[in-house]
Amino acid sequence: MANYVLVAGARLGSWAWDEVVPHLAAAGHGVHPLTLSGLAEKRGVPAGQQTHVQDIVDEVERQDLREVVLVGHSYSGIPVGQAAERIGDRLAGVVFVDSSVPADGASFVASWPDGGVTVRASIAENEGFWPVAPAAHFEDHGLSDEQIARIVRGSTPHPGATLTEPAVLERPLGDFPATYVKCTLGDPEPSDDVAELLAGEHWRLIEMDTGHWPMFSRPRELAQVLLDTVGQ
Repeated sequence: MANYVLVAGARLGSWAWDEVVPHLAAAGHGVHPLTLSGLAEKRGVPAGQQTHVQDIVDEVERQDLREVVLVGHSYSGIPVGQAAERIGDRLAGVVFVDSSVPADGASFVASWPDGGVTVRASIAENEGFWPVAPAAHFEDHGLSDEQIARIVRGSTPHPGATLTEPAVLERPLGDFPATYVKCTLGDPEPSDDVAELLAGEHWRLIEMDTGHWPMFSRPRELAQVLLDTVGQ
């Protein structure tokens, strides 16, 4: 039995996995969707990037989880990738769902085309938070109007420091067994840093013909991808 720790991307909480959880649980695995500090029901809790890394480590240790599969979507690939090296032999694997990946000394926004200037300005203008995205942001990602409304309704402003503070890695990310799930709708190719990791012996690529939020657009298919990682 694996224990899946599910961490959704920026502005989202554990609720984002509601339609994925039953499929994993039905297969007999432990499922632990996690809300990071400052988001959803933890809104108001101060958070920097290392807070989010520690959130994940604490969840694993608090529940004494073994055979852990860490799952990071979008932004949360950054803290998940760092947490992977900190849980030691509890780790069974990592799944990055259309996510960013951490690089030692680099922030989430460092790889953005403008170096994060736009995001940093938005954070400065919104009292230290990255504001909730409008409905238009989610169009053309295979989502229904109802699904988009649900995402917008459930989103909370994201603590800005988690996006601008640097990652801390002691080991190369390519040393860990990992699956990268590329959602190909609108953006079919992995980023250069992900492509480099996929060229190593421990990473593999899975493609999904959907948009950036597959836990909403294709929850059953995403769950099956996660189940298939066990034993790989």
